[in-house]
Amino acid sequence: MKTWHEIRGFPLAIRLLLVNQLGVNTGFYLLIPYLATHLGQDLGMSAAVIGIVLGVRNLSQQGLFLIGGSAADRLGARGVIIAGCALRTAGFALFALGDGLAVLLAASVLSGLAGALFNPAVRAYLAQEAGERKAEAFALFNVFATTGALIGPLLGSALLLVGFRASALTAAGIFALLTVAQALVLPARPAAPSGGGVLADWREVLANRAFLAFSLAMVGMFTMENQLYLLLPDGARRATGWDGAAGLVFLAGTLANLGLQLRITRALKGRGSRGTWVAAGLALMGLAFLPPMAVAGTEGNVLGLLPVLGGALLLYLGVMIAQPFVMEMVPGFGRPGLTGTYFGIFYAVSGIAAALGNALIGWAMDTGGRDGTQWLPWACCLALGLASAGGVAWLHRLRVLPAAAPTATSAPATA
Repeated sequence: MKTWHEIRGFPLAIRLLLVNQLGVNTGFYLLIPYLATHLGQDLGMSAAVIGIVLGVRNLSQQGLFLIGGSAADRLGARGVIIAGCALRTAGFALFALGDGLAVLLAASVLSGLAGALFNPAVRAYLAQEAGERKAEAFALFNVFATTGALIGPLLGSALLLVGFRASALTAAGIFALLTVAQALVLPARPAAPSGGGVLADWREVLANRAFLAFSLAMVGMFTMENQLYLLLPDGARRATGWDGAAGLVFLAGTLANLGLQLRITRALKGRGSRGTWVAAGLALMGLAFLPPMAVAGTEGNVLGLLPVLGGALLLYLGVMIAQPFVMEMVPGFGRPGLTGTYFGIFYAVSGIAAALGNALIGWAMDTGGRDGTQWLPWACCLALGLASAGGVAWLHRLRVLPAAAPTATSAPATA
């Protein structure tokens, strides 16, 4: 009940952005996880062609985050958010309506570009609109995002009984509704004058050594968080011999997130510094891989699921501790007029990190399975977590991290 009371305490714009993120993740995860299967089994495409289609979508998003962030700063976040959702509507509709490679590549580019536009823009708008309550706003944002990431695959599995096109059209319909809702409800906020060109903005952000060091230190967080969709579900399936065990990982984490995220953020906000809690959350995320590592290689044992679930819950807990303060700190590295650009570069770095990190963990999984060292991928995640925690702690000791995002120039807390 406290969570819903907190939601009602925010202006309508923030409440809409929270619902928007629920819809974004629901629409994304009901379609994208099943795209490779559709391309291979339904359309008969080779693994190489499937890799190209998926790679184009990922590259279009990760490679253009900076463009989306700069557009939010210069054109206003509202218009960029609406444009991003409209583009994803078109992209997902193309997945439903076309089977040719050219159409599928166009759909991949549009859906990836859409994410590059609205991801940094939404966070920039949320940071500007939340005022002094940025941490709480991003905590709720995490709750809605996690819930959507659970609902999406469940809905997608049900829709696949009808067919992939039903999934794609449903996803496109969700984004169409989000586009209309934001166009009707989301207030426009004037963009702060930059005082220079786009390249000057980029140079200013890239010259911020403290911000770049922080972004690199956060590489471990995004790599570990991605293991909720790769290593931990695989560990649950292997431990039990049951494919449905992977769903228990998401269910347990989502329930924990719904019940604890806001309580944790509010409890920690008034105790200690942001840098301390980010480092602690990262360390806990790394340590979360110890329980599954202890039973790595054990298969067909239902009790083996318990350490995996325990590790997943610890990982979710670490995310709940660190992520809201990370999002709160990013705008604090620079002036308010470059909030979108800072988020754009931060997510470009994180996207590249997640891709490289998943490649590393995938290699470790293959190597461990081949050499009988099934503990190897879990150990890699442990090392990444502790390294990231150490990096943030070192930056905190150097006093280069913002204590909290600036609030003096924030937008009014009313819709």
